[in-house]
Amino acid sequence: QVQLVESGGGLVQPGGSLRLSCAASLSAFTFYNMGWYRQAPGKQRELVAAITADESTNYADSVKGRFTISRDNAKNTVYLQMNSLKPEDTAVYLCNAATVLRTYWGQGTQVTVSS
Repeated sequence: QVQLVESGGGLVQPGGSLRLSCAASLSAFTFYNMGWYRQAPGKQRELVAAITADESTNYADSVKGRFTISRDNAKNTVYLQMNSLKPEDTAVYLCNAATVLRTYWGQGTQVTVSS
């Protein structure tokens, strides 16, 4: 059974940093495109950052220059380094793994940015 397990969320003050991790129990992890999404109350789920199997990255405009996505294929893990956090970054952050044939989601980790 495929599992994506996120960790690293929490409460942080504006301007602070967090590092999210997503550990994936996927065979052939290296072939998956990985992404971080977020969903705030009353809002649609949105893509935050993505990294392809060949390690190309893209980011939502709202997080460019502040967030960095990376992957460690030896550990089947994808990371999201979040710096200069803002209250509007508050959301549940979800990990996604996808190929053209299938997609998987984690349960999410809460990130709250508040003073």
